[in-house]
Order: sequence, then C-alpha cells, then structure tokens
Amino acid sequence: MANTLLPPEERNLTPDQVEALDKRRDLGHTLLVIAGQFTVIATVLLLWVGQDLTYSPGWAHPMAYYFIIALCIIAVCGVTGLALRRGTPRID
Repeated sequence: MANTLLPPEERNLTPDQVEALDKRRDLGHTLLVIAGQFTVIATVLLLWVGQDLTYSPGWAHPMAYYFIIALCIIAVCGVTGLALRRGTPRID
C-alpha cells in the first residue's frame, strides 16, 4: 500500500528515482545553507555600505558592489534551493 502522506507523484518511485530525488533535495538544502551564509555576510557588509556610498568619490564604491553581489547570490541560491527542496522531506 502506498504511503498516503507522500504527494501522488512520489508514491510509486523506483529505488533509483528515490535516490535521485534525495540527491536533488540535498543539493537544494546545500544551496539554502549557502544563501544563509551569504545573508550573514550581507548583514556585515550593510554596516559599511552607507559609509562607502557617502564618502567614496565617483564610482569607487567597492562595499556597495560587494553588497549587491551578495544579494544576487542570496536570491539565486535561495530561490534555486527552495525549488529543489520542494516536496515532502524524507524522514531519517
């Protein structure tokens, strides 16, 4: 009998498909961890962005650029990680 707690598309998977599903979810979890770590880095960078934008001349704003790059990494890794982690998590 199929496990009714699983979504219908995951009830009749072969062992190879289950292994691929676990690898996909593990990669999604890894990307979410990376996004979380870059969130901490972006929080620290935020402390310097205002000062960098105020006192750096012209287009020389390295902290602002690093902050923007960190936000892009957070967005890409976070959205991709959430997409890969969709579905019911396995129970260890």
